[in-house]
Amino acid sequence: MSTTTKIQPRALVRASGGPRYAVALAVDALGTGLLRPFLLLYGVTVLRLSAPATGIAMTVGIVAGLVCMPAVGRWLDRGARSTVVAASMLVRVVGVALLLATPAGHVWLFGTAALFLGIGNQAWPAAHAALVATVAHGRERDAALAGGRALRNAGLGVGALLATVCLAGGTTALQALAAVTGLAYLAAAALAWSVRLHARPAATPAEDGTDGPAPRMRALLAANVIYVFCLNVPEIALPLVLVTQLHASPVWSAAIFVANTVLVVTLQVPVTVLMSRFSRRSVLALAGVVLAASYLGFLTATSLGHGWGAPAVAAVSVVCTLGEIIYAGSATALVTALAPAQVLGRTLARFELSTGFGLAVSPTVITALAPHGPTALWGSLAAATLVSASAIAIEKDHGTAEQDQGAAQPTLSPGPSRPAGSAIASGNGVK
Repeated sequence: MSTTTKIQPRALVRASGGPRYAVALAVDALGTGLLRPFLLLYGVTVLRLSAPATGIAMTVGIVAGLVCMPAVGRWLDRGARSTVVAASMLVRVVGVALLLATPAGHVWLFGTAALFLGIGNQAWPAAHAALVATVAHGRERDAALAGGRALRNAGLGVGALLATVCLAGGTTALQALAAVTGLAYLAAAALAWSVRLHARPAATPAEDGTDGPAPRMRALLAANVIYVFCLNVPEIALPLVLVTQLHASPVWSAAIFVANTVLVVTLQVPVTVLMSRFSRRSVLALAGVVLAASYLGFLTATSLGHGWGAPAVAAVSVVCTLGEIIYAGSATALVTALAPAQVLGRTLARFELSTGFGLAVSPTVITALAPHGPTALWGSLAAATLVSASAIAIEKDHGTAEQDQGAAQPTLSPGPSRPAGSAIASGNGVK
């Protein structure tokens, strides 16, 4: 049975970590949007590296960054929260500093910079989810996680837009963007650290998970590797198909990317709250069905050829984005619900490992399948995603308390969003 949902922005901000933390997220996302989409361009134009060498260095940096996740998980399980978030931002400051100090032609120093940027980018999601899980609980936590994602996407979009405008300045503009990015990361780290939120794992009420070992979640983790391909569809798969197969203007790719960002920013919280009347696992399985349907839609749209193909792809991309929104609103929420309090960090770290691995391999898989035709690309993605959705639906939750079938929708009110004793907050970070 459901109740009337009321989403009050002030209460949502409090459940997400507080105003100061929200500002830190926005500043961090803005800085990331300034540089991350143009890191490859920086290596090629500023450092005069070859495109293959730049791409390999970036990939190695991202994959190597995943190695830090077990340590991040153990650190979170010792109670650290805002400190880990701040550390993930400071590590990226080091990466930007190395980037600015890299002489032209030095691929290894560029790779080291990419490594530090990769460590920060991989550690941040788990640290952020753990912090939100400490401040908010139940379905309010799900809405808070969705709100954080919407805010981050807004910052990324604004940052990328500003960077695009500045690119007319050439290599000097790229170096300036990198410097501004480093300053943004530094400011965000200071704001996040000032929240001073620390959990007491031993004293945290196990209202979302029972006290026990970390859940195995084998099917969920394996399926997540396939699910995260949807995050690279607007950035990699669709531009590749539109330009090389449909011979459409690059304007279509840009329009789809902008639409994806706008839809995520505006719909992430409302859709997550709407779906809260169902179990998280059921919603996550539904996300796979929606994504698979969109992949089949892309297969049909590309068969229309030049002319109607590009508009059809753009229309189907809305369905794909909806699947992405449902997936993002339920996946991390399900993991935090399944994890016992004392192993929350390690559980989130394992989940982020699967996410990072999927993001790392998806460009290679997509670009390898695309030359073999639309059926090879979209048919394979649809089949793999449907299998993953089925695996999630039938997996059993052993030793956990994810009893949220038919759960009521959250009402985000201005009242306190965390039980007493679940965390220590020095200062006014969560007030």
